Amino acid sequence: MRVALIAVITALSLSACTSEPEPSAAPQAQAQASAPVIAPGRPGEVARTVDPSEAATLVPLPTANAADVKYVQDMIVHHRQALDMSALAPTRSEHTKLKGLASRIKDAQGPEIQFMTTWLQQQGQRVPEHHAGHGDMPGMATPEQMEALKAASGKDFDRLFLQLMTAHHQGAITMSEQVLTSGSHVRIEELANDVSVTQSAEIRRMREMQAEL
Repeated sequence: MRVALIAVITALSLSACTSEPEPSAAPQAQAQASAPVIAPGRPGEVARTVDPSEAATLVPLPTANAADVKYVQDMIVHHRQALDMSALAPTRSEHTKLKGLASRIKDAQGPEIQFMTTWLQQQGQRVPEHHAGHGDMPGMATPEQMEALKAASGKDFDRLFLQLMTAHHQGAITMSEQVLTSGSHVRIEELANDVSVTQSAEIRRMREMQAEL
């Protein structure tokens, strides 16, 4: 009996010596909690390193403020005029590249209008009527300029279209820069960045066309 008990104790001792301890998750969790976080800057700003506790407060919140709502309402009206201008190009322009540009503007800004309309509805905000006034909105063509564009054709149309659309795009970029500093909704920040990048590239193309004319 004693021999058997000694054998059991010996076996348990050997097992305790040879088994490896379970790895502790505490050091890993502690390392993750203390690891620095790289926070990207806003457009034009450099990234910086912050503590994990501070990083939690830097995540953009999906909440909108008055600047976001005004930007979206105004940009819908702004985009609609760009579509009205672009719709004239297929029958009035004689410049192949200009027709292609007008088509790209329609393809880009049409879906953006749909997104902005849905976003306003989700926020419980008013969607502007199609012929809503644009007041002092930057870059908008006046009613007289729109009538002149509708009456023009050939190279006269091309020159006026490029002049008006370049100013129109510059106005949209100005509006986007404003909401990037005063808005708070992450989706509107993304939209404003997309508008700025896309329309800056299109301005460069239009200036090249103007030089050709």
